[in-house]
Amino acid sequence: MSLSHPILGHPVRFSYAANGLDSFSLASLACRLKTTKTTLVVVSSNAFEAQRLLEEIPFFAPDLIIHLLPDWETLPYDVFSPHPDLISERLATLYQISQNLCDVMIVPMTTALLRLPPVSYLSAHTFMLKKGQKLDLEALRHQCAHAGYHHVNQVMSPGEFSVRGGLVDLFPMGSVVPYRIDLFDDEIETIRTFDVDTQRSLYPVSEIRLLPAREFPLDEEGIAKFRSQFREQFEGDPQRAKIYKDVS
Repeated sequence: MSLSHPILGHPVRFSYAANGLDSFSLASLACRLKTTKTTLVVVSSNAFEAQRLLEEIPFFAPDLIIHLLPDWETLPYDVFSPHPDLISERLATLYQISQNLCDVMIVPMTTALLRLPPVSYLSAHTFMLKKGQKLDLEALRHQCAHAGYHHVNQVMSPGEFSVRGGLVDLFPMGSVVPYRIDLFDDEIETIRTFDVDTQRSLYPVSEIRLLPAREFPLDEEGIAKFRSQFREQFEGDPQRAKIYKDVS
């Protein structure tokens, strides 16, 4: 089975393919598209098929940069939020795509139906911290809170930060490890990863990237827009709706 370059408005159907043949064909197509710096978006029928493609395509083309956009794993109108690790993985994937650092993006069909934040939102709420950089702690607190990070006593999960004197612990969204920033006066002296269980510092790094902690803004403007649109879409007293009260 050979896949040609996709043409908008011209769907192509294939009969049943042997196991792995679809992954081989997608890998071949992605390699051809990579020469034109074009990202291949693969929409799978379900999350299981998406995971299978994520594991099989690198076997045929190990040089491809492949990302899976995971589902929130929550149903509409659920009263609980997605797991922080899922939000972190989604934001990391969206950032990689916005920076053209992705050759293949795999997304389950149910996930593809959900709205995504605009590129401008990710860009406006993403910032870097580098060794040797001057750092204003109050400005950092405000910036982290504005990006949706939670101030806690001990950092354990993505989207949390803590300030203790000249030490700043951060667990950026999209990162698999948290970081500890050691300040000398108002300058970043060292940046190290640390273990969330033992809280012991590990290896040094030169810089870290902080993505927003949410896929939507929860500043005053965002909350006001949510309230307005909620009242337009739903009848009755909004104060009786739990989600309205939680966001407000």
